[in-house]
Amino acid sequence: MLTNPREMILPKQYRCTHSPTCQCTRGHLSEDVLLLVFQHLNWNPKLVATLSCVCKWFDDFAKRVLWKEFCKTRAPRMMLDLQSSGSHCIDGNWRALGKLLIYCSGCTQGGLFNSTVQIPGHFVYRTRFSRTLGRSLLPPQCRTDVLYVSDPCEHLDQGEEGDVGLFRGIFKSFPTSRVRKVIINKAVPFHPSEVCPYCKAKLWSMLQAKIIPQSACIRLEAYEDCIEYFVCLNGHLLGICTLAPLSDSEEAVPSEDSNHTEKKQDNGLVKENGLKRRHSLLGGSENGPSPQKRLTSSNQCDIDV
Repeated sequence: MLTNPREMILPKQYRCTHSPTCQCTRGHLSEDVLLLVFQHLNWNPKLVATLSCVCKWFDDFAKRVLWKEFCKTRAPRMMLDLQSSGSHCIDGNWRALGKLLIYCSGCTQGGLFNSTVQIPGHFVYRTRFSRTLGRSLLPPQCRTDVLYVSDPCEHLDQGEEGDVGLFRGIFKSFPTSRVRKVIINKAVPFHPSEVCPYCKAKLWSMLQAKIIPQSACIRLEAYEDCIEYFVCLNGHLLGICTLAPLSDSEEAVPSEDSNHTEKKQDNGLVKENGLKRRHSLLGGSENGPSPQKRLTSSNQCDIDV
């Protein structure tokens, strides 16, 4: 006979907890049927979010299964890498990661970035996450960490702020990362009021920790003193920068993977909002990628919503 209640192992049950009269408890579809339906719908994120609003049972099923399948379908290599350390779940849950893949959180006046402009959050229908870009945002002593970062979502002509770029990312195995150890050793405090827009966890400032390298402004094509980014307890990164304008005379950087770039141009892969400005200045087409040096395909992941 068990004397300690903690020794009792009970299987976790997933059911609606609204009320005994809730309609969703009366013969709703099984998980297997819902899985097949959303597979046919290609894991449409808007429909997944709509289903989550029905009741607690559907919300739990979406968090456990549907958002996971959405992430694995949209970014298979990235998800495989993030889970290659043996973890079977993503820090901050799959719904938070799914939102990070397709949503730019924007910024508010006097908010997290203490910005003077108001940029509302919005969905991004095509984006690229890169390990190479993420590595350039890490200090030299932390470059064994794995960080995927999106191309900056460009918001042009923001008054005194100029052209603003917003980017987001995700660390692999953040609890064991060197960046986290450096932040803790430096006793960097959490932001007093703001939280991560993706998982609601507390945030550390990388600028306050003084671990933003000079390579960050080079890779982001931004002014050196106008870059700031934060990382939350679950390893979600979000940042802002002021983009430096490109001149007509600026030459494209030669690339060893020029053949790969031409192939990508045929496929019509482009960066996020506002890249037309860079195409017109550098002589590229509006539907093709910039002729500047591109990231290698093994370290980048293109995502279409």
